Amino acid sequence: MKPIRTRTARAIAVAIVAGSLTLTACSGNDKGDGKGTDAKSQKDAAEQQDPVVYGDAAASTGPAKDVAGAKQGGFINVYMQSDLTHMDPGQIYVSDAGQFSNLIHRGLTNYQEDAEGNLTVVGDIATDAGQSSEGGKVWTYKLKDGIKDEDGNPITSADVRHTIERLYSKVIFDGPTFVQSWLSGNDYRKALPDGPYKGKHLPDTVLETPDDKTVVFKFNQPRPDLPQALAMAGYSIVPAKQDTKAKYDKAPAALGPYKIAEYKPGKSMKLVKNDQWDPKTDAVRHQYVDGFNFTNTVSQASQTKRLISDQGEAKNAIQFTDPVDPAQMADVVTNPQTKKRTIAGYQPYVWQLTFNLDRVKDKKVRDAITYAIPSQSMVQADGGRYGGEVAGGLLAPTLPGFDPTYDPFGKLKKPNGDIEKAKELLKEAGVKEGTKLTYAYSNTPRGQAQQVILKDALEKLGFDVQSKEIDRASFYEQIGKVKNPYDLYMTGWGQDWPSPSTVITPVYDGELVADGASNYSHINDKQVNELIQKALKQEPEEAAKTWEQAHHRIVEEINPAAPVYYSKQLQLYGSNIGGARYSTESSYINITDLYLKQP
Repeated sequence: MKPIRTRTARAIAVAIVAGSLTLTACSGNDKGDGKGTDAKSQKDAAEQQDPVVYGDAAASTGPAKDVAGAKQGGFINVYMQSDLTHMDPGQIYVSDAGQFSNLIHRGLTNYQEDAEGNLTVVGDIATDAGQSSEGGKVWTYKLKDGIKDEDGNPITSADVRHTIERLYSKVIFDGPTFVQSWLSGNDYRKALPDGPYKGKHLPDTVLETPDDKTVVFKFNQPRPDLPQALAMAGYSIVPAKQDTKAKYDKAPAALGPYKIAEYKPGKSMKLVKNDQWDPKTDAVRHQYVDGFNFTNTVSQASQTKRLISDQGEAKNAIQFTDPVDPAQMADVVTNPQTKKRTIAGYQPYVWQLTFNLDRVKDKKVRDAITYAIPSQSMVQADGGRYGGEVAGGLLAPTLPGFDPTYDPFGKLKKPNGDIEKAKELLKEAGVKEGTKLTYAYSNTPRGQAQQVILKDALEKLGFDVQSKEIDRASFYEQIGKVKNPYDLYMTGWGQDWPSPSTVITPVYDGELVADGASNYSHINDKQVNELIQKALKQEPEEAAKTWEQAHHRIVEEINPAAPVYYSKQLQLYGSNIGGARYSTESSYINITDLYLKQP
């Protein structure tokens, strides 16, 4: 999410009106190629509301609409600071891997994005976004003809069943769990503990494949969000013949326009065209360039420096999910020639200082730390007004019903913290001078800079702060262990699709405290859990009120995570890159429309 190594990939907001879905795309989709960008505000995040429907067969039929002026050929150079977190679709739940997934994987559905950033859910390997029946409890998908993996094996409904069922096995520990839990409950692994690997399957009353072209999902309650859930990278297809279990994470088989030609873990990767991909079956992706050369050892500062200089290979280069280096931000935004090679947008992510509730048990201590956090300084370490805005709550401005005045800890009035208030609370809590706190942080430039800021603020309160640096590639895996040894850690989260359910449920549902799950604070509050279950069963308008109630209880009465700032994105690319713009689907540079102006 990371790049922002946050656990999502949807930068859009949703409103539900008269039973239909209406998505609010993040504003600020500057098209690149000379137009440049400005810092985005909360107004930008919500000003554009365009209806988005689930696409029919016509909308789902390829090829994708051509990008004006696009040319064929050449290789794009991709700059990254470290390796991808995962390449196995079932393990993908952070944004760098999600961006990569758009190049090589395909799922039942996907988001089709127009030049203005407006989104439609369409069929990807399916003929449409899905046909619902029985009040939304049953969803049927028909598969397109001509879908093959990189070795030419046809994809059938058996591969879709295999894809879903392998998520139940212990092979998969780090991906989304929405569809599995909808089908089989929160303890879904008990329904098929070995996945499909020992010949057992989910019953037809849950998942049915009556023929090679048909897949039927059957739920015990309406699941109107299924087409959006299936569009997540984590539900992309893993062909049964290609599945190598744990080894698949290092060598996945491609269904998309590109495939892996060479991979050197921790160093580099080369993607080339997948000749088994048929553009007539794909309404979303293009295959303009011959491939992508990933270099996974280029620091954020070096990326920015190279792209500012725009010399040699940098002319054909992009930042993949990393933003412009905050220390060089002025060099980018004050130079018109450089600024016009940027894309910017308001992201769905909220950065928060998460408390391990198993270790930081006193709410007064958590509140004190929350008051003391110098949020504005944290934003400055991430690019200032181009990097984010001080947060009052845990739901981003891109979500429907966002309240810009919500600020229970007074962070908007005192953006650099209220040390005196914090000290009062610590005194009431009887906290002794020199009490130890262990703070875990990712070894990114942002993480390192913010560690200095947070440590200084906490030491002013009298804490003895033990800072523990974790490699960015394994950061979420390490803090995702329930028995982790850390008191505090910065985490980022945004909606998986446009609903508060995809924030509050995975991050704050007490039934989801487990290794590899996203409840990093280990909050398990009976009232919050009940509100979540209530909201999931309500009609959208009613649910919005329930989600708000849950959000207020989480922030004000429990405080498992201190809101710090809402995230924005600013990325730089080389002068020979064409088709660059901010993608509301990925929250980064749109990866599938890029081409080289001079191949």
